[in-house]
Amino acid sequence: MVFSWIIFIGIAIVSFIVQSSLKSKFDKYSKVPLYNGMTGREVAEKMLRDNGIYDVRVISTPGMLTDHFNPTNKTVNLSEGVYSSCSVAAAAVAAHECGHAVQHARAYAPLQMRSALVPVVQFSSSIMSWILLAGILLINSFPQLLLIGICLFAMTTLFSFITLPVEIDASRRALVWLNSAGITNASNHGMAKDALKSAAYTYVVAALGSLATLVYYIMIFMGRREE
Repeated sequence: MVFSWIIFIGIAIVSFIVQSSLKSKFDKYSKVPLYNGMTGREVAEKMLRDNGIYDVRVISTPGMLTDHFNPTNKTVNLSEGVYSSCSVAAAAVAAHECGHAVQHARAYAPLQMRSALVPVVQFSSSIMSWILLAGILLINSFPQLLLIGICLFAMTTLFSFITLPVEIDASRRALVWLNSAGITNASNHGMAKDALKSAAYTYVVAALGSLATLVYYIMIFMGRREE
């Protein structure tokens, strides 16, 4: 059990470092202007058009780093710091989110799998914490409850790992297009790549953290069975 706590603390520290690094790099590359003066919105709209996608809207959403693609209403949502900014960071983020739109249009298998899991994960997340808590409290009299909680948590862990190839592929598509479309050049393409790589690390850490937590609950359950 001590080993589990060491892993948790280690992942928490790494997560903090990765998040801080991401924010630092976003701030840094947000100060580097694109030579063509295109805003995040314009970059996103061009990438969509270049990929033959005309039924997806690009809109602004409040907050910082709240950028996302919504396949339900077919919108690329760009945060305020990306939508109207003409920086390398804004171009990288906008292209990444459009990468998800391209995945959706091309029926990218991992994205379809993740989308199919969304309702299950939303349901699991809504009751999982209470079931796990009750399962630990009632471990001696009703161990099956904890097992149910573990199964629910396993779904969120699976979702985290399926997210990895989806995010990595979206960044790959974004970087290829940014280069081929001439949005970035030799002097700033590495910056866009560095920014997206830092963002990818946050998903890796999240997936590992979820897996470590799942193993922790399994150890509690297995420890009860071995008594």
